[in-house]
Amino acid sequence: MAATDLSEVSKAKTEFVPKSLRVPFVLLVLCFTAWGAAANLTDILVGVFRGIFDMTNLQSSLVQFAYYGAYFLLALPAGFINNRFGYKAGVLVGLGLAAVGGILFLPASRVLAYEMFLVALFVLAAGLSILETSANPFVIAMGDEATATRRLNLAQAFNPIGANIGVLMGAVMILPALTPESSKAIMTAEQLRASQEADLALVLAPYLGISAVLILIWLLIFFRHFDLPSQPPYGPPGASGNIASRLWNNRHYRYGVMAQFFNVAAQTCIWTFTILYAQDVVGVSPENAGWWLQASLIIFLISRFVMTWLLGIFRPTLLLFVMALFGVACCLTAMSVLNIAGLIAVVSASAALSLMFPTIYGVALQGLGQDAKFGSAGLVMAILGGAIMPMVHGAVMDQIGPAMGYAVPGICLMMVGAYALFDLRNPRPAPGAKQERPLAGGETS
Repeated sequence: MAATDLSEVSKAKTEFVPKSLRVPFVLLVLCFTAWGAAANLTDILVGVFRGIFDMTNLQSSLVQFAYYGAYFLLALPAGFINNRFGYKAGVLVGLGLAAVGGILFLPASRVLAYEMFLVALFVLAAGLSILETSANPFVIAMGDEATATRRLNLAQAFNPIGANIGVLMGAVMILPALTPESSKAIMTAEQLRASQEADLALVLAPYLGISAVLILIWLLIFFRHFDLPSQPPYGPPGASGNIASRLWNNRHYRYGVMAQFFNVAAQTCIWTFTILYAQDVVGVSPENAGWWLQASLIIFLISRFVMTWLLGIFRPTLLLFVMALFGVACCLTAMSVLNIAGLIAVVSASAALSLMFPTIYGVALQGLGQDAKFGSAGLVMAILGGAIMPMVHGAVMDQIGPAMGYAVPGICLMMVGAYALFDLRNPRPAPGAKQERPLAGGETS
């Protein structure tokens, strides 16, 4: 009887998602989908605003600066919310604030000021920052450490489903209906203003739709009980003392934050300028350029599920290293082959990106215990890379051409590969004693 009980305990411990948490897990998956739609619709806006307001690539990239800058600024407050009130409260605050940001697109479209759209995007992204800081460790806490990285990869796999929805909305509802650039040259001032009003109204509808979905998810989560284990799966509760010092002294975490910075930077650069690469380098029409970004996200989506399966076979950072090298090769091809093959390389880089965010997240948080609540904030603050590097990418494009801009994400992916190599060469000790070394399937030796 005792042996049977022990077997049942062992089975429950390694269960991918405990039965009592499956509905909450599905609700969190909806959050991943919703913020994917919001985030990747933003990629469309860079090119849209460049045309509407007649700006340079650098100026239009301020869209990403406002978006990811909010991620950086709100991640730490999210850590305090999670630590004081729990992950569910953090998710609800994030959903609510993001919904408000989407609604702010309504007055922004009436004012016709680029700055107002940046404010709306900032509020939207502030909510998504709190949501992501809460939802990622929430998913990690929904089971055993052995399956944590795979569980987060599975939840994150639904993020590109939302991303595809977001880009599809942009490709279908926004890009084809925009006022052609050629016709603006012969417009009067009144006609130009009317065209701006019409084009900005196209941007409004998708964001109001996203806000409605976020409010619905908020209601579903608010009325659902989340019965998490009393202890997180990543080791014992954090000791008293300086959390920041403990996190800084953990090299796997510290370097993980740096790797996440460069990962998000590479992802944002590649996706933000895919449409402009298609138009400016290959000569794809504006009506069709959006479909190349859609193809990128489809590859990202399929690859995310494939990578979740491969994580059951290979060590996470080994896969991370291989895919980082593949991403670098794609960027080099985009820089040197200035035709359809280069565009295919830009799109193919999404296969490399698909593995990176949740894998770096899971590896960096391993062994943090209760410190994971603030550790998660640091990893989300690393999304600042998505605010800074697209401006570098845009500046390079303005100076030496759109193809050479892909040197920026190429260098970023090299840094991700360096983190993977560090983890492979430096196994960490498990809390308490023996050396822990992730093996196939996320097991430990």
